[in-house]
Parts: sequence; C-alpha cells; structure tokens
Amino acid sequence: MSRARSPADAAALERFDQRMALPLILSAVIPLFLLPGGAHHLLTAGVFIASWLVFLVDFVVHERRLVHYVGTWLGRFDLMVVVLTAPWFLFIGTGTGKFVILIRLARVARVVMATRGAHRLFQRLGAVSLVAMGVVFVGAAVAYRAEHPTNPEFKTFGDALWWAVVTLTTVGYGDVVPKTTTGRVDAVMIMITGVSILGLLAGSMASFFGRGGSSAVPTAPTPAQPGDAVATELAELRSQVARLADEVARLAPAGPTHDS
Repeated sequence: MSRARSPADAAALERFDQRMALPLILSAVIPLFLLPGGAHHLLTAGVFIASWLVFLVDFVVHERRLVHYVGTWLGRFDLMVVVLTAPWFLFIGTGTGKFVILIRLARVARVVMATRGAHRLFQRLGAVSLVAMGVVFVGAAVAYRAEHPTNPEFKTFGDALWWAVVTLTTVGYGDVVPKTTTGRVDAVMIMITGVSILGLLAGSMASFFGRGGSSAVPTAPTPAQPGDAVATELAELRSQVARLADEVARLAPAGPTHDS
C-alpha cells in the first residue's frame, strides 16, 4: 500500500474517499442500464463520459496525495480502469460496452472493500442474512404445519416459503394468506422481524455512506484526539500563567513601598 505524502494529505484523502464512495458506485451501476448507440444516444454518451470523469478524478486525487501510487497494484489497477473505461465508443463504436461495464463493477468492488467500515458493514449484513434465513424457514415451517390441513393456499412447503419471504420483506402481495390463529401469530412475528431487519439494514447503509448522523461521521480522526486534549490543557495552562503574570505585575509596585 502506498503512503500519504503528508499528514494533511492523509486527512484530505480520507475525507475525499468518504465523499466519493457513493458517486463511484453510482457511476458504475447506472451504465449497467445504458449501452452506447441506444435510442437516446446523446444522453447515454453523456452518462458514460460523466462516469468516466468520476473515475478519472478519483485516480488523479490518489496519485496526487499518495507517494508513487501508480507503482502499487491498486494504482496500476485504477489506471487500467481509467484507460479501459474511457469513452472509446465515440471513436471505435460500441463493441466494448459490456467489457467496460465489467471493469467498472470490478472498480466498485475494489472501492467498497477498501472503504473504512466496509468490513463492519459486511459483518452486519452477514448476521442479518443468517437471522432472516432462520426466520423465513422456521416461519414457513410453522405456517405450513398450521395452514396446510385447512388452507389450500399452503398446498406445498414452497407456498409457505414464498409467503414467509413476502411477509418478511413487508411486501404483502396477498396471494397467500393464513387463516388459522397460529398462522396469523406466526405472520405477526415474521412482520415484526422484517421491520427490524429493514431498519437495521437502512442504518448500516446510511452509516456506510456517511449519512448516519454524528455517529456515522467522526468529528476528528482517532489519532488526533490525544493531541486535541493536550492542546486544550496547554491553552488552559497559558491562561493561568497569563493571570499569574498579571497578578505579579499588579503587586510588583507595592513591594518597594512596603520596604520603606
């Protein structure tokens, strides 16, 4: 990994990476739905050029803030992406459109994995996924056993599993509806779990993109906090010394008078 040219560059690059995470991802995902040469070719070309400029700015900033960034494998990878995702279709046609999209997705995967807090996000998503799968299968089993004898909508376990997934996601198609008391209680428990999981996912994603409030965006880097405390103490000491100096200056003229 390349190191920052100075502490100021490191702090600036950290802020830049936090702000650029979402634009980079959008610049790779949006072109998935657009290919050069389509019906709205001017709009498509503009989107492709804008997304490439986002990648270019990201690479230039890293090269400027880091020491010999191009010499690292990440730097070479970023340079390759910038070159391959350039709007070459303006000159050579649309044959490389899908390949360019794949390269953009690879770039986004690298950005997401390198973002601070990504590992914590993936851990949360993994735990949430396990809980969701457990609730879906257990809820489907309970509903199938309670509804199958009397409710034709739960004809197979697959029907119960479909109903559990729809209920957990709070979509509520209404094509499969429980009729027994046990099935309805089961549905309530699945719905409560679904609302909780969606709230946790929304909070995790907001924190990841730096929009989760004061807890998501630290006010200062951790290494700088001890320095801030020392600076505060020094300021207080200076204030006390200044007050003592004023007091000495006020009492100094009284000395000779007292001696006489």
